[in-house]
Amino acid sequence: MQSRRNAVYILLILGLVTGLFTGRTVFFNLAYVLGGLLFISMLWAWLSVRWVGLVRRTRSRRGQVGRNLEEFFIVQNRAILPKLWLEVRDYSNLPGHRASQVVPALGVRGTYRWQVRTPCVARGEFRLGPLMITSGDPFGLFLAQRRLEATSRVLVYPATVSLRNVELPLGLLTGGEAQRRRSHYVTTNAAGVRDYVPGDSFNRIHWRSTARKDRLIVKEFEIDPLVDIWLFADFSRASLVEDPAIQRVDGTGAIIPKGREIPPSTEEYIAVIAASLGKYFIEMERAVGFAAYTPNREIHQPERGNRQLTRILESLAVARSTSNYTLGQMLTLETPHFTRGTTIIIVTSSTDKQWITEAQILSRRGLRAMCVLVDPTTFNGSGAVNDIRALLQIAKIPTIDVKRGDDLSTALAQRPG
Repeated sequence: MQSRRNAVYILLILGLVTGLFTGRTVFFNLAYVLGGLLFISMLWAWLSVRWVGLVRRTRSRRGQVGRNLEEFFIVQNRAILPKLWLEVRDYSNLPGHRASQVVPALGVRGTYRWQVRTPCVARGEFRLGPLMITSGDPFGLFLAQRRLEATSRVLVYPATVSLRNVELPLGLLTGGEAQRRRSHYVTTNAAGVRDYVPGDSFNRIHWRSTARKDRLIVKEFEIDPLVDIWLFADFSRASLVEDPAIQRVDGTGAIIPKGREIPPSTEEYIAVIAASLGKYFIEMERAVGFAAYTPNREIHQPERGNRQLTRILESLAVARSTSNYTLGQMLTLETPHFTRGTTIIIVTSSTDKQWITEAQILSRRGLRAMCVLVDPTTFNGSGAVNDIRALLQIAKIPTIDVKRGDDLSTALAQRPG
């Protein structure tokens, strides 16, 4: 295009110079025609990217690794002249996202639609947009661009694996003294009755009391005995081990995978394991809490239901192993107010012996600790992993070993050692 425009410039100059030397009007007319052609082409290119409507619709701002993110695009010509062609280029940083499109000729008030399905391959928060619209004149002399700065965000949750069974060691079963605290959820412990208020679920109505008092009466429930499960995910900088060849979005963002397997990073294994355990226990209708420094402090008090699972997945989606707090420090800071009988599942790749000392203190206080140890040596890391296993065995902390490349469904179903 540049060479074509330069050729027109040369012909224009030659026409003017020849006309000045020969005095013939034909050369001046040729120069005027070429000058008019350049002006009309430049104006056409400028107008071609104006009065263009572009609608971008994302079916959901939430995705999950292994699923598709769907987007719909609509381009509309709002001008009184047709658009010969348009190129819509997308500058999203979602890995594998290919939304760019060349739009064919659009008539007056014409529209063009297309749909994009992007497989989510990496967890994290990603930017959709901005967009660049490019078009030109019919003679191919000028290009015009218009940048649409509007952006949106999409959150991709980590993948979860289907767990058939997670065997909690003896002594971690439900039971304990009643807490005498009212619950918004239906539990196995009915504490009394009260008058119905708008918003109460109909399955809470106590029909015998309703018939006797001739007004709606609902049951009240207490929190179950000590059955809380806490997930502690270790995203400390000191425990991170990953393949040096790993590439990240914008250098420090999400890991860009090279296949369908979990990327070779302890950070990714911990995120997938914590997400899978959270999903498993919530589907078992257990009250699950979550604690992690991602590096921001993320604490979710134990609750049941899909809303709690969503909170956990949102925290894990953006978790990065950049926290300066070690696992031992996190246990010291977050566990002082835990009640006796609480189960703590620690997911870590740390070879620091301090956190085991903290876990032993928890056991003396009546808390039950269990460890899912992601072996850092299988990620080409260093550390006395055998010493850590020996200390965990001496401390009577049940441990599940996970190595790089393991089938997590099988690994997490094994009997804790």
